[in-house]
Amino acid sequence: MERYRPPIGTSIRALDTPCLLLDLDALESNYRTVAQAYGGAGVKMRQHAKNLKTPILAQLQMRAGGTVGGICTAKVAEAEVMIEGGIQDVLITSQIATRDKLARLCGLAHRATVAVAVDDPRNLRDLAEVASELGVTVGVVIEVNTSMGRAGIRNHERAVAIARLASDLPGVVFRGVMSHQTLPGRPDRGTRFREGTRFLEQCLAAKKAIEAAGIPVPVVSTGETWTYDVAAMVPGVTEVQGGTYALMGTNYTYMEDFRIAAKVLASVVSRPDGQTAIGDVGVRALAGPGGVLPSLEWPPPWGGPAATARPEVVALGANHIVLRYDGMMPLGLGDQFLLISAQQDMLVNRWDQFIAVRHGKVEAV
Repeated sequence: MERYRPPIGTSIRALDTPCLLLDLDALESNYRTVAQAYGGAGVKMRQHAKNLKTPILAQLQMRAGGTVGGICTAKVAEAEVMIEGGIQDVLITSQIATRDKLARLCGLAHRATVAVAVDDPRNLRDLAEVASELGVTVGVVIEVNTSMGRAGIRNHERAVAIARLASDLPGVVFRGVMSHQTLPGRPDRGTRFREGTRFLEQCLAAKKAIEAAGIPVPVVSTGETWTYDVAAMVPGVTEVQGGTYALMGTNYTYMEDFRIAAKVLASVVSRPDGQTAIGDVGVRALAGPGGVLPSLEWPPPWGGPAATARPEVVALGANHIVLRYDGMMPLGLGDQFLLISAQQDMLVNRWDQFIAVRHGKVEAV
């Protein structure tokens, strides 16, 4: 079945629902914030494409400025799409272990500058062997575990040993170190800076240990949206792996420098009683981590029905959503409403296209 593709200039009110909207004004505001923050700084953005899934949006940030001129991805398949879309510098931030994916990874190095995270000598040797067989050189960065408790080296001795091995093996070149960290809840600015600095310093400590062994460490790739401003004030950090900032979600609205750009447009298809409305979108098209329900944007940007409080999302089925209101539901049959996900990674992964809108009309698909 042919995918619905609205003509340019179509009004939001005329769109077939449900659909994933991209608020271009919000996106461009987020990109300007990063460009201004990093324009004259030593640290630059290496935007994470796992949040975007399309090279078009990654290229928009590179054109806006403040970047290393490349991106990072979570896996080989994303790197393939980005390089096919014209991106020339990609860091894969997960370990790639199987030989078939190592071959795909190394094959990309024929067309672009490619690097990958490592934390294991055997994996590094396998990567070097495949790269040598294919006649390419792949960059490696050592992942440092700071707060995630998953991949990444746990001590500096292992970091030094892997850096030495990478310096000696053919087919690979040692680039530096990287880390990723999270902070639960809705931290205030003081907490962000205190905890963010602590995590970034843990990554920098691995850098210093490797340098003490006589091995240069040109790249320290760390940080994320919640430390985008912290990283700019920590000497030694060279690039930030920010992703959430581009599209945003309700989990990150404490980062007030950024606006929510990804939203799902839906319509009311049933009014079973005066306080309840049923919408035409469900979990198959709208997901949140740990079952977190989406929120309505209220009031709708096009005006819409007036209400002193927004309707609440109370349930999400496979293909429907249940809204409730303490009083007479302001949404009627056929009315549209906008939903905002807690996290955009899972949301965007459910869709094949963005419908990019500005001033209430479709500007691009």
